[in-house]
Amino acid sequence: MSVSNGGLPSEESATIFSTLPGQFPNLVENKNQKIKTRDFIDASSGVVTLVEKFGKVFAPVIYDMNGNIRKITGKYEEDKDKNEFMEDMILKQKEAGELVVVNALQWLRRALHFVSCFFQAIIEDSDNNNYTQDLSPFVKSAYKETLERYHGWLGTQLFNILSRFAPNRQQLFYHLGLEKHNKEEHVLRDMRVFTCRMAACVQKLVDFYREHDLETHERV
Repeated sequence: MSVSNGGLPSEESATIFSTLPGQFPNLVENKNQKIKTRDFIDASSGVVTLVEKFGKVFAPVIYDMNGNIRKITGKYEEDKDKNEFMEDMILKQKEAGELVVVNALQWLRRALHFVSCFFQAIIEDSDNNNYTQDLSPFVKSAYKETLERYHGWLGTQLFNILSRFAPNRQQLFYHLGLEKHNKEEHVLRDMRVFTCRMAACVQKLVDFYREHDLETHERV
């Protein structure tokens, strides 16, 4: 399904966003709705698929995200009815003093925030008619805004390396366009909708963690 209009995209207009296993809830239109755990898991797995298109050097990010997704999925599948909504599951974990999933969601959310900021930088660059080929500065700025404060020296050095090996704009859009050229318009269209929903979901979780005193600030 196309993330842009809910219809079946033609082969010409389809992008990787059309093939993802799930989509983030549309919190832009309904900020008060809870986040369905299954939908969030599927959408987050889709983000891993997107990060895989950044190149093999991003394997540590993929490994970390997949690990946190597995932890959340394992807890969800213990009781799908009681854990239908992410917020309910996390509060139950807090009350039980079991913080594995609480921490897993926190780190997964931070990774999603990084990806959303990276995509938003590309979108804004395109809106300004710059179409910058070197995306390394966008990786660096997204990292500085989202993950740097939680990382120690090793984590920071790792992302300095990752940023240098980021794909350029042409390469990234080729992969996001399902290995086809001349699909920038379609990729940007779907990236815009996907990023907007992902960012809204991230912000809701940030607010939720702050409200319930769940956030930790230790560096790793």
